[in-house]
Amino acid sequence: MAEPCITLETSRLCCPLCGELLRNPATISCGHSFCTRCIHDRFDRDERKNRACSCPECGHEFPSRPEPIKNTALADLVRDMHRLDGKRKYSGPFMQTPKRAPRSCVETSTSSGSNLCVIHSRPLDIYCCTDEQIICALCPSAEHAGHTIGCVREERRRKQTELRDIQAKSKQILQEQEKKCKNMVKTLKQIQEEEGRETQDYCESVLAGIIDSLQRHYMSVRELIRGHEKEAAAQVQSSLQTLQVKMEEIKKRDAELDRLAQTDSDVHFLQNWPSMQRLCKKDHLHHLHEDSGDPLLPFESTKRAVNQLGKELEEVCDREFASLSQTGDGGEQQESEEESEEDDMQQRCEASNTQSHGLSGVNNLTEHNVEPKTRAEFLQYACCLSLDPTTAHEDLVISAGDKVVRLSPSEFKSQAVRYPQRFSQRRQVLCREGLQAERCYYEIEVEGDKAEIALAYKGIDRKSFTQRSAFGANANSWSLDRSANYSVSHRADSIQLSTRPSQRRLGVYLNFKEGALSFYEVSDRMIFLYKMEAEFTEPLYPGFWLGEKCCISICDLTPDRLRT
Repeated sequence: MAEPCITLETSRLCCPLCGELLRNPATISCGHSFCTRCIHDRFDRDERKNRACSCPECGHEFPSRPEPIKNTALADLVRDMHRLDGKRKYSGPFMQTPKRAPRSCVETSTSSGSNLCVIHSRPLDIYCCTDEQIICALCPSAEHAGHTIGCVREERRRKQTELRDIQAKSKQILQEQEKKCKNMVKTLKQIQEEEGRETQDYCESVLAGIIDSLQRHYMSVRELIRGHEKEAAAQVQSSLQTLQVKMEEIKKRDAELDRLAQTDSDVHFLQNWPSMQRLCKKDHLHHLHEDSGDPLLPFESTKRAVNQLGKELEEVCDREFASLSQTGDGGEQQESEEESEEDDMQQRCEASNTQSHGLSGVNNLTEHNVEPKTRAEFLQYACCLSLDPTTAHEDLVISAGDKVVRLSPSEFKSQAVRYPQRFSQRRQVLCREGLQAERCYYEIEVEGDKAEIALAYKGIDRKSFTQRSAFGANANSWSLDRSANYSVSHRADSIQLSTRPSQRRLGVYLNFKEGALSFYEVSDRMIFLYKMEAEFTEPLYPGFWLGEKCCISICDLTPDRLRT
């Protein structure tokens, strides 16, 4: 029996995208079939252009990317087509030669360099806005079905407008950049000119004037010292001459006394003794009332005044030149101050809000805004300290885990290690820890009559025998002096307190942020002594000076030790 002959249009077995017989045919949810590779490439292109995936055949848009399903029936038909084509068992009346699907007009026009569609030989006068491609009038019915279509001329006009806008914007940016470049070149030139002007016209002239002024004052001081020298020399020479005359008179008087003592005549002795006695008493009385002024005193006074002036000038120069070097940061400082003011305002608002919430905010307010009063409140800010042996004077011995310092026996002095950072002239020592937290508190116990409890910057002078090394006598330290009375010192300015020492234990409370340093005597209550105010610029190191037979111990304020 003869096999039935079925007429089949092979174009239905071709992929609408590539125009070839289907390879691994797959069907999407709208019912159209494509090569698996072709439909995936199409969906990838849609996603790259951030548009919804659509069917190239019917234009149906999918809410999400569909997953093509393998079409087994079409795969079998295509396989049969290849088998029949190989055996040449089909004839022209029953089988039509497959037609290749049209290629993109962009590809054809680009390859040919013509303004005609190579597939349809029609003018390229239509623009597919969806694919951003130029096509002919027949192309939309194939690959571009369902896309947004426009006129090439109108699209050129619209794109031309966008091009002009971009060019104008680019020119504007270029002009602004050129203007900035010119301003920067001008500013650079001004900076170079200003540097020369500042150096020559201002700095050199001002500093030269200061040097001239110092030179004039130097000459004045020299003249003053010469005047002191002449005056003192004249005074000493006059006193020397007077003394020599008196010595001669005394020698003569002694000779007369010797002769009177050796006389054998009682009558002669008694007759001459009253007058001789009056002369001797007069000489002795005059000797008691002689001026004993020190002729070197003016030199010492001048020396102290010059040293004090030198220190003050050095401090002024250091301070002013440091502020001068920071003038370039004025804007940043202003911004920092504005931010600080905003932070302060925010903190005040938060504190106000805390108060408005009633009793629940009392503890928080106490912690952040009110200074402690009871010892329990002070102990919340207790810090751990230890003595630094490398800073201790050679007369001091540190023991008990670097917690106790006392004067050392004389036989140990020669055995002291020569640390370069130790105090060489004053019996002082610093702690290892620098205090910079917002609030710090520590306690010490003092044995002996005289001691100094101080806080100092790390850079305090440690080699000088002058006030630069003494706690409380310079700008780098603050001290509480404990002797018959208390006194506080800073920059050599001392304030005598009326309080007399009554407790061995002392408490030191530092509010670094607020710039406050307070001293207390500690017993069953806190006895306030004095509060010093300053602007602290770097960490403060606790330090001590010890008098004769004195011992200082740093108290352990850990919770376990406090309970015992």
